[in-house]
Amino acid sequence: MCKDCGCGSGGTGYRINGKTPAELHGHAHDHDHPHDHDHDHHHHDHDHPHDHPHSHDHDHHHDHDHGHHHDHPHVHEAPLGAVHQPGIDGDRVIRIERDILARNNDTARQNRARLATTGTLALNLMSSPGSGKTTLLVRAIEDLKGRFPIAVVEGDQQTDNDAARIRATGARAVQINTGKGCHLEAGMVGAALDDLRLEPGGLLFIENVGNLVCPAGFDLGEAHRVVVLSVTEGEDKPLKYPDMFAAADLLLLNKADLLPYLKFDVGKCLAAALTVNPHLQTLVVSAETGEGMAAFYAWIEARAALSRAAAVRA
Repeated sequence: MCKDCGCGSGGTGYRINGKTPAELHGHAHDHDHPHDHDHDHHHHDHDHPHDHPHSHDHDHHHDHDHGHHHDHPHVHEAPLGAVHQPGIDGDRVIRIERDILARNNDTARQNRARLATTGTLALNLMSSPGSGKTTLLVRAIEDLKGRFPIAVVEGDQQTDNDAARIRATGARAVQINTGKGCHLEAGMVGAALDDLRLEPGGLLFIENVGNLVCPAGFDLGEAHRVVVLSVTEGEDKPLKYPDMFAAADLLLLNKADLLPYLKFDVGKCLAAALTVNPHLQTLVVSAETGEGMAAFYAWIEARAALSRAAAVRA
């Protein structure tokens, strides 16, 4: 799993607004996977006929072994990229992976229930670095802040640059620095929610760490996943990184303003994405010019209305 891509310590070394969870709360939170993040290969069987336009409870068919208590040391030192043969070591890796994902998904369900009480629509924005995700988010906040209370969870390995850009719009933002971690986890988001004090009927944007691999495997408690792909990245990315696009509800093909200057086949890219996930909705947008953004806002507003209505019924 993440060991192969350099994730390192994962959920144990992160910081929220520059502070560790223990510094923030006076004790250490039991966040998701304190087992040196040794989960090799991300075996998430994304079957994805994936008919999920709405509630999107991202459990991803992980056969979670909740009865495993980790009484053994977690020091599996297989070479990077090694194929684990059946037997004691292979079984141990599978059990560790299942436990990590089970703990994460349990926390994600708690986050989702917490968000439901305020009727908050949470969107998990995922992309590779440089896709224009933060620029797109800043524009969306500027355009939507008169209609919704908006909060943001910013995920990066280091710096608070993006959180500073978000706060400049007037939106509340919590910066999570994951250190060596290559993705956000549900426990990190849960800790960030403690600082956000969400207003009823609002939007929560979760900007994940820039990475087209690992974020796809971790449910954060979001209602929907939005993958942002830039036209500068190549139209075959959905086929190269299928788990990310299979896990998403919406694809935003960004930087459309650059299309006149590039050899990029929009139709070929969207066809590749739909090959991976036939239920994926797609929009071509430009965060710079605003092209296509109105359609994105309409998509958000329709789902936000459902979140508010569900909170009222509850």
